[in-house]
Amino acid sequence: MQKPSYLNFDIKKYGWKPDIDYRKEPELYRVGKGEQGVLICEPYKSEIGAYWRFKNPQIAADSANKIFSLFEDYLKANDFVGMDMARKYLQMGYTRARRYANYKSGRKYDATKNYALLERGTGTEEKAKSAEIFYAVWKKAEANHQYTILKKEWKKKFG
Repeated sequence: MQKPSYLNFDIKKYGWKPDIDYRKEPELYRVGKGEQGVLICEPYKSEIGAYWRFKNPQIAADSANKIFSLFEDYLKANDFVGMDMARKYLQMGYTRARRYANYKSGRKYDATKNYALLERGTGTEEKAKSAEIFYAVWKKAEANHQYTILKKEWKKKFG
């Protein structure tokens, strides 16, 4: 049986640290995979996370649009770390809303039963719609030409 990957998580090997100001030391930021670092990297976590919501489609639309607006602000300021963090919050809006669309509790595994998979398909259509909203805005951010160039350069220079 496959268990959740977070059970083997090693904080010492994690590339993102909560005691770093990534605006002051952006060279320490790594793009990583998917949403890695999104709940750690300050001051972006506080700036963007304050707007991250997906309870229903209207709230998700307001949230995704505000986060995309922040993405554009970071873009204008040539702040790649901010852009990438905003992109990660949009991606996380999609993945978390999808998780709640698939599983009523938002949990995939039952910790009380040796992490057995819970029944899929118990979530709500409302969360699926929220996920669609975040997906569209996430892909819009990822497709931004300047962002894709900066991301490629950043990964080559810093990782």
